[in-house]
Amino acid sequence: MGSGIAQLGCQAGARTLLYDPDRRALDRGADRIEAQLRRSAERGRLTEEQSQRAIANLHRVTEPAGLAECELVIEAAPESLELKRELFGEIAGHVSDDCVLATNTSSLLVTAVAAPLPHPERVVGMHFFNPPPVMALLEVVAGAESSPEAVALARAAGEAMGKHVIDAVDGVGFLVNRCNRPFGLEGLRLVSERIATIEQVDRICRLGGGFRMGPFELMDLVGVDIGLDISRSFYEQSFGEPRWRPSPLTVKTVAAGRHGRKSGRGYYEYPAGGRHRLDDGEPPAAGGGDGVVVIAGETQLAMEIAQAADAAGWTVATPAAAQELDAPFLILDLTGGEEPEAPLQGAPQAICLHAGSLMALDPGGSAIGFHALPPFVDSRLVELSAGADSAESAIAAAERFFRTLGKHTDWVSDAAGLVLGRIVCQVVNEAAFALGEGVGSREDIDAGMVHGLNYPRGILAWADAIGLDHVLGVLDALNLEYGEERYRAAPAMRRLALSGRLGQSTGEGFFVYDG
Repeated sequence: MGSGIAQLGCQAGARTLLYDPDRRALDRGADRIEAQLRRSAERGRLTEEQSQRAIANLHRVTEPAGLAECELVIEAAPESLELKRELFGEIAGHVSDDCVLATNTSSLLVTAVAAPLPHPERVVGMHFFNPPPVMALLEVVAGAESSPEAVALARAAGEAMGKHVIDAVDGVGFLVNRCNRPFGLEGLRLVSERIATIEQVDRICRLGGGFRMGPFELMDLVGVDIGLDISRSFYEQSFGEPRWRPSPLTVKTVAAGRHGRKSGRGYYEYPAGGRHRLDDGEPPAAGGGDGVVVIAGETQLAMEIAQAADAAGWTVATPAAAQELDAPFLILDLTGGEEPEAPLQGAPQAICLHAGSLMALDPGGSAIGFHALPPFVDSRLVELSAGADSAESAIAAAERFFRTLGKHTDWVSDAAGLVLGRIVCQVVNEAAFALGEGVGSREDIDAGMVHGLNYPRGILAWADAIGLDHVLGVLDALNLEYGEERYRAAPAMRRLALSGRLGQSTGEGFFVYDG
């Protein structure tokens, strides 16, 4: 992390001083920077002249006194409050009183780092994402005492490095890491409850949600042990917030020495020169629909599935219109448990589990459950779930129908929202909590998730595309089933829904839409 940040400084044209009290670590870091800059020139990312100029900007410093000329010092020491305070305390005795001291912490309060230092108003957070030369985002975090001048200098430095800079209020996890907490934690819970396997959760997130990797792949990449430390930090600093409770599955994995890619195994095995998973494969070709499908409900997902079904060759009908047609091939119920306009009968049924589990919505019935998230056109997978009494005809009909829409299918156990819906709706909920608490703006939240974590789209804009009624339906169903504060809906999102602002379908949700 430290060498990556220093590389950015060199490339931005700044005289960059690299310091580490361990001379061997200092030399390794500097050598790594120079090698990366030369490699960038070989690959055409920099010209030879730019590479050499950047290398010339790098200077090794063996004592804190060598930092005396600095206007900005960025530390990237391990996540220890005592260590960071000690380091800044030593450096403060050698630099000017107006030199800005920036901490790259991702889990400690900037205010806590600054508290014992002389002139705490010059301490800010500059949270880079790993690896810094690649990831486009920088969070600038103002502590309780941070001056506007210090924050402005940190922002200017980040922009000079070519980063998309967002502002975050000092708090647990700042903005981006906080909003992303449920991505891993909800995945862990799904596996712990045997709703789906590790491989299924990751595949569903990739194919159904468009994520570059699933939560378990991401946790292995970051380091399972590091993730556990961060989880414990979140939970302790929040005085036991239920949404951030660490998972016993992570504790067991770390105890087994399975720390992720770096140890050769984590949630996956990483054989030397091999791959940890098979390719996902292409979805089936769309088309081949033959017959009538009935779609009940007026949700955004209902509309998008109807469009896809029509394009695939099916005759799409409402429950009322279906009374005049031949017996339908399949009935899709997206009413969320509300009374349909006409009886749903005469064919196998598939119930969308956006407002409850299959057991809750069809107790003892023969239907199967399904779930997907808008925008449906971008999804390559639909999740399916069967109960003990689900009819074989419903299982076969649902499989065939969704395959004609060009979608993979995956069968998981019964739950409101199934896998992707549960994970994404919890991430939306966390982002809504952060927005309501003033931790960051809606624009910065969405930019942070895209540029800092490679999300397929901004999470609040995604919520607007899904429909806030759909998101709240999943959360409320989970809250009812579990009776846990973990699934309580953020007041900011609830108020939007109560005022009729449900997202793109109503012209306003977290954002306002023209037309």
